[in-house]
Amino acid sequence: MRHFTIELEELKTKLLQMGGMVEAAVHRSVRAVVERDVELAKKVREGEGAINTMEMEIDELATKLLVLQQPVARDLRFLTSVLKINTDLERMGDLANNLASRAQSLSKLPALKLDIDIPHMSSLVESMLLKSLDAFLRADADLAQDVLMSDDEVDRIRGEAYGEIVAHMQANPSDVQAGVEMIFVVRNLERIGDHATNMAEDVIYMAKGVDVRHHAKTSV
Repeated sequence: MRHFTIELEELKTKLLQMGGMVEAAVHRSVRAVVERDVELAKKVREGEGAINTMEMEIDELATKLLVLQQPVARDLRFLTSVLKINTDLERMGDLANNLASRAQSLSKLPALKLDIDIPHMSSLVESMLLKSLDAFLRADADLAQDVLMSDDEVDRIRGEAYGEIVAHMQANPSDVQAGVEMIFVVRNLERIGDHATNMAEDVIYMAKGVDVRHHAKTSV
């Protein structure tokens, strides 16, 4: 039993390490977009392999513990939540890679004069990710609930950004290519927020055994 406990802690540590890698990738990819920094974008893309490797290691360890230890109750919820959070983190890494790719494309195009606050949207999304990881570390359902409440704000910013970008493209046909790239930037950030929300839902299930998917604002 003691060996099983040690392996669970090792798994938790690995997942948090992966979370840190993903958070750094998201932050750098947004900087690459805002600063039109091709070299930083390149570094983000080069780091994708490390995230994918960590995802496979976590998946292998969690699956092994499920099969060999046949856990029940809280330990079972922990392991199933780890598997789902692991997938969400890997997808966030993919989205950070996509953002870096957009940064490389945008660097070759004229800068758009828009009022969209990409750094603010990114800050909100990164905060959701960090809170989800902290909630996982502490098995804190209340902190996870805070993440769920932030999702609407991200969606609101996304909607406003789409409207502004489309209006700009209609008024400035020469900026259509750059506008499309910016739509993808906003969409990728929104999807990162969605994955952070998924993680928070999994933390609530892990901590309390309550499934809040599809009704995220339900009190826990």
